[in-house]
Amino acid sequence: MTSRTVTLLDVARTAGVSKSTVSDALQGSGRVAEATRDRVRAVAEELGYRPNSAARRLRRASTGAVGLHLPATATRLDYYMNLAFGAVERAQEDGLDMVLLAPSGAAGGRIASRVDGLLVIDPEPGDSAVPGLLDAGVPVVTGERYLGPATGPSGAVVCDNAASLTALLDHVTERGARRPALLAPSGSSAWATALRATAGSWGRAHGVTVTLRTVPFAATPAEAEAATRALLAADPAVDAVICAPDGSAPGVLRAAAALGRKVGALSAISASGPSGPSSASDVSGISEASSACEASGGSGGHSGSGGSGGSGGSGRNGESGQSESGQSEGDRSESGQSKGGQSEGDRSEAGLREGGRSEGGGPGTPRGTGAAVGPVGAGLLVASCVDGTATRSAEPPVTAVDLHPAAYGRACAELLCDILAGRAAPDTVRRHSWSLETRASTGSRG
Repeated sequence: MTSRTVTLLDVARTAGVSKSTVSDALQGSGRVAEATRDRVRAVAEELGYRPNSAARRLRRASTGAVGLHLPATATRLDYYMNLAFGAVERAQEDGLDMVLLAPSGAAGGRIASRVDGLLVIDPEPGDSAVPGLLDAGVPVVTGERYLGPATGPSGAVVCDNAASLTALLDHVTERGARRPALLAPSGSSAWATALRATAGSWGRAHGVTVTLRTVPFAATPAEAEAATRALLAADPAVDAVICAPDGSAPGVLRAAAALGRKVGALSAISASGPSGPSSASDVSGISEASSACEASGGSGGHSGSGGSGGSGGSGRNGESGQSESGQSEGDRSESGQSKGGQSEGDRSEAGLREGGRSEGGGPGTPRGTGAAVGPVGAGLLVASCVDGTATRSAEPPVTAVDLHPAAYGRACAELLCDILAGRAAPDTVRRHSWSLETRASTGSRG
């Protein structure tokens, strides 16, 4: 059947059923026995049958389009733009146009009349538009699982964000870090939830304090810089900073430079300094250092490839980085990071002022604090949960998790196309891979 287009009739003849039975079996409609439905789908797959999109639209009064909902901060982040391009490319291969939905969303019924299906990336339970989208009456595929109380999506594509953060923590530990810290995304996406949970579980398993600072899901470099200054002022023994939000790593590098910390290698003093949990942190494996950044945090999407996520997306443990394993919204802000400078709370908590050194402060002391932040030249490892232009072009280049966002977008669109065409069951969950890119910021050769 390779010399011409395989038709519905070809599938019917090979499967030994009527043409209408094949149509119902592939579309998931009609009263077709499960065994017959499985046989028809297997034959269609074997013959390489692809539905005629134009004919399908005429039969079903289809719109020939699918909708894409991204976190509100998505337009600022490389991760989501690359993801969107991948999704558009894959949808077009099935003859479907991609409609980008406004962040505020619309009533589910109105959306359903304009599209055949929906992609909802890094859905945040706090996003008021998401429940209506999931209950719009058309197939829905989410990029990362939705953790809120609403009708479940038709399918999902998930990353193991717990595993990706574990890989980062293992890596900086292998490079000599003894007191790692995480700038974790705020919000309740699967990505964000997974990252925060994994920091705690990894710390408990390894008997190491993981200092946690919560920053906006889409933290800007300025917000990441302020949070890092406050972090190192409060705990000079921190020798590795892992930042979650997409694009925020340059802010961590700026903070390190301002405090005289050498990025990419740990000095003998740093490497042999305090290690392991202390006081209350011994029990939880994580040191909560609440940041004023949290109060100013927003929601949005992952992680870079994410991101996933917690995209903020998304807390991800296990298959989706949520309760199954951990995500992760990354990410991607719950997908990324909100643009903007540091807040008054950031400055007051870090004890920073515009101006000179405080009385009694020495080298490596934040202005206005009088607290030591480790010796000038002490080493600091820096890594990111989301790879992208900001991490690759930084000086030094930053070790990061590549969530392969374009491929992730393709995977989400492919699952939606397969569900619409009857090639996949409505509740299918597929997994997306990530990779760790080691670079100079952790003393590694990229």
